[in-house]
Amino acid sequence: MALDALDTALLDLLQRDASLPMRELAERVGSSPATCQRRIAQLRSRGVLQKQVALVDRQRVGRSLTVFVSVELDKQNAALLTQFEQRVAALDEVMACYEIAGEFDFLLIVSAESMAQYHAFTREVFSSIHNVRNFKSMFAMNCSKFETRVPLPPPAG
Repeated sequence: MALDALDTALLDLLQRDASLPMRELAERVGSSPATCQRRIAQLRSRGVLQKQVALVDRQRVGRSLTVFVSVELDKQNAALLTQFEQRVAALDEVMACYEIAGEFDFLLIVSAESMAQYHAFTREVFSSIHNVRNFKSMFAMNCSKFETRVPLPPPAG
């Protein structure tokens, strides 16, 4: 999907601070508030802008444990892969689910309050999904970078 200079500028600003008032967005990109509002609505309807959220510091709300979990399924076919994705997508503890190539089928990012809570999560989730052959947990010791902003290509033209 081709983005022009205005789209790119708006997306970059919104990724940095989605709470900016429309008037300020318009001033920063050199356009009118009405034009910016229309463009943002178009970006939403085309699925470029998926949602607007607030980022919460996990540590400060008691979710200090971040775990990267590689999951190997016993059998793989389109239906079983989709079934696994749907099951884990419904779990609040699962922050991200990636289907991956290589030794494992999925990589999950799980947020937990404690090791005990994560242990209970693994018992409940991976034993109830009977198609899980193996999983491995890797615990984050420190996070030196966490970014949600997607680098944007220069505008087409």
